[in-house]
This record gives sequence, structure tokens and C-alpha cells, in this order.
Amino acid sequence: MGETRELASGLLFPEGPVAMPDGSVVLTEIARGTLTRVGADGSVDVVADCGGGPNGAAMGPDGRMYVANNGGRFAFHDLGGMLVPGHAPPTWTGGSIQRVDLDTGEVETLYESCDGEHLRAPNDLVFDAHGGFYFTDHGLRTDDRVELTGVYYAKADGSEIREVVAGLDSPNGVGLSPAGDKLYVAETHTGRVWSWDVTGPGEIAPGIPLPYAHGGALLHGAPGLQLFDSLAVDGEGWVCVATIQNGGITAISPDSTHVEHTAFEDLIVTNICFGGEDLRTAYVTLSSTGRLVATDWPRPGLRLAH
Repeated sequence: MGETRELASGLLFPEGPVAMPDGSVVLTEIARGTLTRVGADGSVDVVADCGGGPNGAAMGPDGRMYVANNGGRFAFHDLGGMLVPGHAPPTWTGGSIQRVDLDTGEVETLYESCDGEHLRAPNDLVFDAHGGFYFTDHGLRTDDRVELTGVYYAKADGSEIREVVAGLDSPNGVGLSPAGDKLYVAETHTGRVWSWDVTGPGEIAPGIPLPYAHGGALLHGAPGLQLFDSLAVDGEGWVCVATIQNGGITAISPDSTHVEHTAFEDLIVTNICFGGEDLRTAYVTLSSTGRLVATDWPRPGLRLAH
């Protein structure tokens, strides 16, 4: 692992990094409500005002950025210079999937509901090779109750959305294997990564509904107090999960036999993406301290579908 290089600071809980061809990184600032570009020269510019809580982001087949907006699901608290998310504020009513024109900053709401039910707190998304995308709904968690939510599949043109996995506890990061035949989802508070076989565009093999109704196969369960956030899959199929409390990136081999942890100087590491000419540069969001950093990765990243 190479030296960690700070690319930007002063960000308001950054998430959802997307490496761009020009060397910049477009990311979300959840606490600021914006889609923001960090230039290769270290400049920081707002691309669009998304409102609510823009969380995950992914480039779509039409060249626009798709954003999973949690709707302002988290109230933020400054704890001695660390920005920390808390419970939902009274103003929160649900989230959406947005589409952003990077040239004009125009923000369009693409989906707010599925089958008549309002989306709760969309969190992360990934496109497949067919132009559709999977996204997680993190749901609501309070001191005394937890919503079980799931994973959705939607078309980029706004014509179709459906739930494909239900019964998950705080689903967060979502990714696809290099061949597109495995769907991976990280649960935040359980510290687990689950997988399902993908049999077609938005078609998930049901799996065995025991002991959990969602039927996922356990790829990895973190020991001790570790929470999982968003994830990316690298070019060799390792699932690289941003890790909270044990701040860093936990990389899990596709056969689950090897686990590597790369530490970063933040307790709340939230996301990772890959860029550079050889896709060996990992861009990582250190959210509580408001930084975007980069480091050399031991394996090449996966070139994402869009």
C-alpha cells in the first residue's frame, strides 16, 4: 500500500466518490446537500445542489450522475471536530433517486416510491451492464426500533423500479462482481456482507431463506465492533468495504478466505472508488474529518458499467 495523499479537506461528510476521466473526483457532501467536484489541482466546486442528503453516486449510461439521496436522513453533530451522523431529524420524510446533469447542475427526481411505498433512505447504487442499477435503502433506525428494508433494481430512464431483496438490516454498500453474476450488499450495524446470484438484469436467485428471509449467502462477518458502509469491487473480485469504528477499508477475497484491512486516520471511513490510468488509485472518503484521500491499491480496480 502506498502513501496516503490528501486531495481535499473541509468537506461536509463526503461520500459517493466517482473518479472522472479528467482526473477529478465527483462526490457527495451529505451534510451540505451537494454534489461536489474535487479537481486534480485540489479545487473544490459545487456541481449541483441536491438538497436532502445525497449519499451514493454513480455515472449513468446517459453521461449524467445518478444519486441515492437519503432525504436528510441523518442529523449531524460536531463531536470535538468530528462530524458524526445521528438519528433522523423531524423534517425527514423519505428519500429519492436523483439524476444530475454535470454540465448545468440541473437535478431531476427520478424515483421517490416503489409499488406505492415511499422510498425511505436510498444509500448506495451500482449500474449493471444492461443500463439498469441496483440501490440500497438504508431505512430508519431509532433507539428502540429498526426498519428492515432492502435492495431495488431500477431502469435509468425512469420507466421501472422493483424491490429485488427484502428483509435486510441497514443495507448500505452495494456492488457487482466483475462478471456481473454476484450482487454484494453490506449491512451497516451487523458488520456483514451478503451475496446473491444474479441470473438476469434485476433478477436475483432467491437463495435459502434460513436463517434470514432475504436468502443471502454470507461472504463475511466482521468480528468485534465494526460497522460497514459503502463498498466497491476491485478488478480481481475483492469486495472492498468502507469500515466504521475500525476506520479503514476491509477487502474480502471473492472466495471469502482472505481478508485485508487498510487503516485510515478517521473512525468513519465511508466509501472507496478506483481511478487513474491503470485503476490502481483508490480514492477514499474520510467523512467525520471531511477529507478525500488517495492511495495506491495492490490490485487494479474494476471499470464500472454505466
